[in-house]
Amino acid sequence: MSRVRVLVGTRKGAFTLTADGARRNWTVSGPYFGGWEIFHLKASPVDPDRIYASQTSGWFGQIIQRSDDGGQTWTPVGNKFVYDGETGTHTWYDGTPHPWEFKRVWHLEPSLVDRDTVYAGVEDAALFRSTDAGATWHERPALRTHRTGPSWQPGAGGLGLHTILLDPTRDGRIYGAISAAGVFRTDDGGESWQVMNRGLKSNGIPNPDAEAGHCVHRIAMHRSRPEVLFMQKHWDVMRSDNAGESWEEISGDLPSDFGFPIDVHAHEPETIYVVPIKSDSEHYPPDGKLRVYRSRSGGHDWEPLTVGLPQENCYVNVLRDAMAVDTLDSCGVYFGTTGGQVYGSVDAGDHWAPIVRDLPPVLSVEVQTLAS
Repeated sequence: MSRVRVLVGTRKGAFTLTADGARRNWTVSGPYFGGWEIFHLKASPVDPDRIYASQTSGWFGQIIQRSDDGGQTWTPVGNKFVYDGETGTHTWYDGTPHPWEFKRVWHLEPSLVDRDTVYAGVEDAALFRSTDAGATWHERPALRTHRTGPSWQPGAGGLGLHTILLDPTRDGRIYGAISAAGVFRTDDGGESWQVMNRGLKSNGIPNPDAEAGHCVHRIAMHRSRPEVLFMQKHWDVMRSDNAGESWEEISGDLPSDFGFPIDVHAHEPETIYVVPIKSDSEHYPPDGKLRVYRSRSGGHDWEPLTVGLPQENCYVNVLRDAMAVDTLDSCGVYFGTTGGQVYGSVDAGDHWAPIVRDLPPVLSVEVQTLAS
């Protein structure tokens, strides 16, 4: 029987949650790096025992940790980030310059084909790549030095490259999402980038039809259809059927079209999940009811999933990297909250149960499906 491992990054350490294929009884391990901010953990699809973690501290800076035994032990492997381009500046809304600086790694994305290659999305927004399993990192400077770069603005959480999607069918195609700049795509492994924001509208920027400057919170794809992308934006849930060339709104009958995570069912490319929150100033569920919304029609209509979730006096948030799915036959869906709960559903969202409570605020959730 297969096993499941959930990787959880929090404000005060990392945790692993493991269970057999029934996903009823869970073992919680950790905290690893107790007291440290762990922004993201991600396992290699080539070697499931290899896991990378982004460890950050205001005192000691940014460190990449690596485990080669499935998270049982960890080794700090790299804090050397080599910048290969001019540092450049961004421009604040009032026109004053904002020098680019390295603050933290938001997201780690291991290669789909090479065990030792991994990408890092950082703040301020830039893309780095390591080909030696995280020991050294070199910038792919064409993104940060893109002609639209001066117009990029930090969202409330910072100017971060928070999403990296690798196309499994087309070598060299990578998507990156930046808050607040938008979606960018490279078809040559990062040597050049195209803006992928046509159809996005953002009332909070001086020109709502601007080519860049849109606050994208998260994008997702299904591996079998990488040309179809789904987006949770700062207001609006969006869909692209042409690899990001254009977008259409699919917010439909959601109670709020503001939120952070979005993900796709492992076996149903038209089934997507979001977690609406009330607004950009009130980061909690509408009416204090924690509801995951599912669309089985690619966003044309939505249904609330509530069984097992608190339906009164719940004021947590679910951050952009804090939702994931497993690949078992009955697709499991998982998310973590700023209240320290990690919820799981073994039936694609019909029923939910807490796997663990009272962790530090959850920053990221990733899932591995493992052979016995």
